[in-house]
Amino acid sequence: MKNQDIAKAARSSRFPKSIFFGYFGALLLLSGVHIALLLGMQRAHFNEILLIHVILIFWALVAGGLTLYTRHQVRKTYELPMLRLADAAAKIAKGDFSVRVEPINDREKFDYLDYMIEDFNKMAAELGSIETLRVDFFSNVSHEIKTPIAVIQNSAEMLKKPDLSEKIRQEYVDTITNAAKRLNTLITNILKLNKLEKQSITPNVSEFDLCDQLVQSALLFESVWEEKGIEFEADIADERRLITADAELLPLVWNNLLSNSFKFTEKGGTVTLREYSGNGKVIVEVQDSGCGMDKQTKKHIFDKFYQGDTSHSTEGNGLGLALALRVLQLTGGEIDVQSEPGRGTKFIVTMNI
Repeated sequence: MKNQDIAKAARSSRFPKSIFFGYFGALLLLSGVHIALLLGMQRAHFNEILLIHVILIFWALVAGGLTLYTRHQVRKTYELPMLRLADAAAKIAKGDFSVRVEPINDREKFDYLDYMIEDFNKMAAELGSIETLRVDFFSNVSHEIKTPIAVIQNSAEMLKKPDLSEKIRQEYVDTITNAAKRLNTLITNILKLNKLEKQSITPNVSEFDLCDQLVQSALLFESVWEEKGIEFEADIADERRLITADAELLPLVWNNLLSNSFKFTEKGGTVTLREYSGNGKVIVEVQDSGCGMDKQTKKHIFDKFYQGDTSHSTEGNGLGLALALRVLQLTGGEIDVQSEPGRGTKFIVTMNI
């Protein structure tokens, strides 16, 4: 039975018939005691006033006992759990997402209050995760922005020296330019990712030639593969490959995948761009002969600001693959990665034709 079915069954049996019959039987039994007392005292020729008082005291004790028992059950079943839930909610409202509420019953005896508490605990855990991500995000953004700013500031200070040679001066200018470009790319990617995650950018779906788009994206890196002496291989269909997707968003995917491949491939290595189709799907693979990734890196490769190879941290900001993943999620595509340390990396993108 699924959890939803279990929860539904628990809700319908919160007040079982046994409670009704228990109270009903107890009152019938006490009514019998009442009649027995009445008949016994009449046979014993008790004074009528005394008889009335005895009966009143009897029912007062019965009413008091049932009231106290009911109060105890209500407090145990409802009031205390709801007070604990309210206290936990107040702590969460103040920012303490570590709070949890213990269920009332064992798992096999869960009722709807237990399921409500369980959902509350899940909500608290999710809020805690979101808060952790938020703190990490701002921490990472601050660090990533401070680094190029510090480079620009230090280089600008060095340029003030009057005895610098023209070569050294040009190096500082190039350093400032590169840091400014990196800062601009970082801010642009943060804005894009923010819009994508808030879905303020909606896919503009149209039919276009994927092969032509892949070729245009690859040509952007021609100077890179020539400078590093990388062998670039393109296995793309000669005919047009028409797909229906967002022609403006998808280049973010190809550019980031190709950029990563060229970045992590040493001089003399190979980068391959492959496109093919089958079973109503189009598959795009970007493969390199670079350093590869271990299991830990693959696990976090699509996390924001995550950079598994710190030796290349000055060349990126850890947002490219997060952007690529979000674009594919919005356009109905999927992405997978295959990689081993020292044996290169292959990204596989699958989309509907």
